[in-house]
Amino acid sequence: MKAIIQRVKRAEVRVEDSTTGAISQGLLVLLGVAPDDTEADMRWLIDKIVNLRIFANDEGKFDRSLLDVGGAILIVSQFTLFGDYRKGRRPNFDGAAPPALAENLYEQALRYCRELNISTQSGLFGAMMDVELINDGPVTLTLDSKDRR
Repeated sequence: MKAIIQRVKRAEVRVEDSTTGAISQGLLVLLGVAPDDTEADMRWLIDKIVNLRIFANDEGKFDRSLLDVGGAILIVSQFTLFGDYRKGRRPNFDGAAPPALAENLYEQALRYCRELNISTQSGLFGAMMDVELINDGPVTLTLDSKDRR
């Protein structure tokens, strides 16, 4: 499972001019699922994301997590994180999980964040979405659950 996380002042996702999720201070997470990902990968990744100390303390140093600052999270499914561009000019997405598995783990990630009492918003799985954000910093990190193995 891969994630691009961005610390944001605000973020919003729209599908056909209708807002499906919007947050103020927090994290925008673009989430991609691989065919061999499991619930354990999802839990490890979400735990890592919500506990990363990437929010500033009073001295301006990264010392607070999403949980510490009471921020929100907006999670958007993004199979293109598994795009393979090594051959030719058109990426292939064979490294992404089949839609049924990806949607299941995406929905589990949303539920898990809510179980952690995090204000959680989402995109719409499988839809063409417009994502708008104001990146805070900017702070952008890439995480991969395979890094834990």
